[in-house]
Order: sequence, then structure tokens, then C-alpha cells
Amino acid sequence: MTAVRPKVSANNLREISAAPLLSDNPDLSGGQRNWGYVFAAIGTVMFAMKAILVKLAFAPGGGLSENQLDTITLIMLRMGFSVPVYLIIGWFVLRRRRREGLPLPGVGLFIKAAAVGCIAYYICSFLDFSGLKYITAQLERLLLFTYPAFVFILGALFFGKKVTVWGGASIALAYAGIGMIFLGGDIATGENVLLGSGLVVACAFLFGLSQLLSKPLINRMGSSLYTCAAMIMAGTMVFIHFVVHHTVQGTGISEALDLPPRIWALGAMIALFSTLIPSFFVNIAIGRVGPQAVATIGMLSPIATVVGAVWILKEPFGMVDAAGTAVTIFGIALYTWFDRRARLAG
Repeated sequence: MTAVRPKVSANNLREISAAPLLSDNPDLSGGQRNWGYVFAAIGTVMFAMKAILVKLAFAPGGGLSENQLDTITLIMLRMGFSVPVYLIIGWFVLRRRRREGLPLPGVGLFIKAAAVGCIAYYICSFLDFSGLKYITAQLERLLLFTYPAFVFILGALFFGKKVTVWGGASIALAYAGIGMIFLGGDIATGENVLLGSGLVVACAFLFGLSQLLSKPLINRMGSSLYTCAAMIMAGTMVFIHFVVHHTVQGTGISEALDLPPRIWALGAMIALFSTLIPSFFVNIAIGRVGPQAVATIGMLSPIATVVGAVWILKEPFGMVDAAGTAVTIFGIALYTWFDRRARLAG
């Protein structure tokens, strides 16, 4: 006889502190769904800080010469610190499922989770980190922030999601704000800004796709187990890429990792505060409120990045930038409102 899965109370504070081990329940109360929105907001802001940390890591100085740190090495530091934690958490999740008499997901589900993880956390990371070499943290976050447009379009084309005129108009308004910044803003200037922007837009497209693909896997595997499987496979691919890259370049592994202490510290911060914690929070949120809602809650992301970029990185932020950012945020906020109203009506 299959054991009954215990229900987790949304009012229990341990639900927050033990988020990586949180169980998913298909019969969620209104309070549990509300926690989904909270997890999405916190995860979004923490992910937004990644751009600030990456820009600090790539900045020369402090014992780091120009071009000494390449993209794959920084991603390797990120995964090197985070994957062991995912392995431990994944082991505890599997152990608990066995103890509770719950069936383990099939091999096919793990393979699918690994494939989606490679898209979301390996390919997207490489495109995003590479783009940050050429553009400001603010522009990166604003471009990445528009991935709900790809969720909207791909969901309508391939996942049977309902298309609304107001939803499309909201997304168009969001991109109009970005257009304003490109035409007259201060944060969209510099060499290779189009290359950097193109890399980040490609990242946004693939991340939007991964959000849609992950929803059914999270529902069947649970957010914790899905996140561990996805990140472990992504980390494996990063490690292979790192070794192959430096072998081809003729750079030894020890030489590639001979970096100043501040780079190791930043790598650890990216792993903890912009990978580990937010990845669980966002995937828990997807399992509770769906990818569309999580995507649109991302309106907090550019605000957090603007504050961090101006305060820490001393990046410019003029009136046109402020106006364009406001228009983009308003467009995504409008999309969120229409999406939520459609869900309540349905």
C-alpha cells in the first residue's frame, strides 16, 4: 500500500528555511499558491544580482589581468561551488521518498530534466555571461527580463496556451521601452553592444522555452528533485566544456584556476546567492503558480539590477533609461495583470 504523502503547511516557517527539500502537492490551497508568488519574487531578485557579481568578476584589477578570466572558467566556479550541494540535497530527497514509500521517478523523467537543465543552466548561462562582457548589467537584465514574451509566443505556438490581444499588446509595450533605450539611452552604448544584446536575447529565448518545458517535469518529479537533476547535468556539461576548452587552448587546469581570492569569493557568491537559493525558489514557484506567472513576476528584476548597477558598478542611468525601463516594467506588469485575470476567469 502506498504511503500517504504528508501535507506541508504554508504557514510553517520551516517551509522557507527548508525550501530545497520542500514537497510539491498538486492540491494546493490559496495560501500555498501565495507562497509560490513570494518564492518567485525572492528568487527573481536574487537572480538579478548575478549580473552585478559577474560584472565585478570580469572587471580587471585586484590581481586579475585583462582577459585572464574567460566565460567558461567563471561558470565553472559557479557550478563547482553549487553542484556538490545539489548532489547532497538530491540524495536526501531520494532517501526521504524511499522512506515514505513514494515511487521514484522513471529514468525517462530524469533524462528529460537533465536535458532541460542543460538548456536553462548551461547554454543560457554561457550566452548570458558572454553577453555581459559587452553590455551593462542594466541592459542585460532588461533584455533578459523580456523572456515572458518568449513564454507567451512559444506557449501559444506549441503548448496550447491561450493568446489574448491584451497580452500581445502588453509584450509589445515592454519591447517599446527597450527600443527607447537603444535609441537614446546611456546604458545601451559601447563597443559590441549589438553582439552582447544578441547573446542575451538568445539566452532569454532559451530560458523562456525551458520554463515551459520544466512545468510538467516539476509537477511529476517535485521541484527539489527536478532542480537537482537539472543542475547536476548542467554542471557536468560545464565541467566537460571547461576541460575541453583549456585543453584546446593549451592551458592547464591548475593554471586556469590560478585566480585571485576575490574571483573565488565572487564565484562562491554567484553559486550561493544567484544560483542555489533562487533556483529552488523559482522552481518551487513554477510548480505552484505556473511558468507564465513566474515569468511576469520578474518585473522586480530590472529594478533590483538598476539599483545594484548604479550603486555598486557606478553605471550611468539617464532620463531616457529611466523612461524606457519604466515602460518595459509597466508592459510586463500589465501582462501579469491580464494573465492573472484570465486565470481567475478560467
